[in-house]
Amino acid sequence: MTRPPYSLRRWPVAAAGAAGRLESGAKEECCPSMGDEFRYGHDEPGPPTASTVRARLAADRADTLARAAALSRDFDGIVAANALIAVDDEHDPEGGTTAFERAHVAALMAQAREHLHELDRALERLDLGQYGQCEACGGTIPPERLEIRPATTTCVRCAGSGPRRG
Repeated sequence: MTRPPYSLRRWPVAAAGAAGRLESGAKEECCPSMGDEFRYGHDEPGPPTASTVRARLAADRADTLARAAALSRDFDGIVAANALIAVDDEHDPEGGTTAFERAHVAALMAQAREHLHELDRALERLDLGQYGQCEACGGTIPPERLEIRPATTTCVRCAGSGPRRG
């Protein structure tokens, strides 16, 4: 039985690879029908409702805020640890590592802020009744894509034709 690449969380084979080996204790008959109950989840009989989408976006936003707060604490810890010593990144044997850690955490913080912005835009589109509509072509974004990337603004075709983000 072939499995679609989306929604690994619904399949007992979590990233098992091409061989499709089951995790220990998993049951193959998890989703045998591949009907709408598979496509939209076991507990959702059809496409997600606005309240379901809003709850998912809010939960993702709360997780992202928590991650951003933890990263901010990590960044502050790195800065505080280096404030007590004379830091000369060029000549200090640990300087390169410290600079890398600072830059790495700063980049992760920027990604979290960008994701928060995307989630806020998705909530705005939901309020305007435009959630799930491609901003480039006006077509419908498939539910499978929205399940994987709930804050996406483009369909697969338009996302593939646009400039790539780093």
